[in-house]
Amino acid sequence: MARIKYYYDTETCKYERIKVRTQDVIWNFLGLASLVLIASIGIVFLFFTYFESPNEVRLHNELEEKDHYLSLLENEIDQLKNVQEALEYRDDKVYRSVLGAEPIDPSIRDAGIGGTDRYQDLKRKDFNDKEVILELTTDVDRLRRKMYIQSKSYDELAELAEDKAKMYSAIPAIQPVSNKELIRLASGYGYRMHPVYKVKKLHTGIDFSAPLGTPIYATADGRVERTQVRFSGYGKLIEIDHGFGYKTRYAHMNEFTVHEGQMVKRGQIIGYVGNSGMSTAPHLHYEVYKNGKHINPVHYFFNDLNSEDYEKIIELASIENQSLGM
Repeated sequence: MARIKYYYDTETCKYERIKVRTQDVIWNFLGLASLVLIASIGIVFLFFTYFESPNEVRLHNELEEKDHYLSLLENEIDQLKNVQEALEYRDDKVYRSVLGAEPIDPSIRDAGIGGTDRYQDLKRKDFNDKEVILELTTDVDRLRRKMYIQSKSYDELAELAEDKAKMYSAIPAIQPVSNKELIRLASGYGYRMHPVYKVKKLHTGIDFSAPLGTPIYATADGRVERTQVRFSGYGKLIEIDHGFGYKTRYAHMNEFTVHEGQMVKRGQIIGYVGNSGMSTAPHLHYEVYKNGKHINPVHYFFNDLNSEDYEKIIELASIENQSLGM
């Protein structure tokens, strides 16, 4: 029930009842409503000015999280770049240098990753951080290409290393008979007095004096190319093809332990010392060929001799004496 209001009328000296008109009520209501509306708008304005809505808070957190992961991704790509550069450096300066291969041309490593239209779809899209994503995508593609080139390089290096290992195994790098005391070298390479003709002739190998039946060893890996038995000349003989232009010949043998076509390893017994053919005493005549030409075998005795013994055997091989056979 509405309260009844009065006012004091000074003319009648009485309290008179206030009569409220409908128009006054409407205006009072509209004024109050306007005041409330203005206050509400002010409060809402102040709230959205100084406070974020839940949706804005969520979007802000998502943006911060996205920036965080983008930063992590950029750092990881930078680290991968550093690792890739280190691999390229070791590849060019160490591995290829050791294996005798040329470094990869920088223009090949830094070659392009595609045509100008490669990223057109990405460029046409309209979203925030497009440039950052485009740059990261380009870096990833460039790293992918560099890693592919590096993997192909490692394949090539593996083949080179395998070939090098085979080549080192093909070099006749040990003495064909046991000669730790360096007392078996009887005659060296060069012009020597022939034991039968008594004239100086080119002695195309080295003679090792040894008792009958002394083991003879293959001086490198290879394949037995020829076994020969004659009553003159080299007598019983073995020739081994080691590949890479190397061949060795073992003459005046007593017997063989290998056959033609057989693969042998360095240090494997291939036969025994004899006195067959044109020979004046039990010994092994040993020859080395490189690309079809005779070379001095003594220069290859480096696997089973230290530097002092190597110098000594070089000196012994230089003495001009009489050979023991052909």
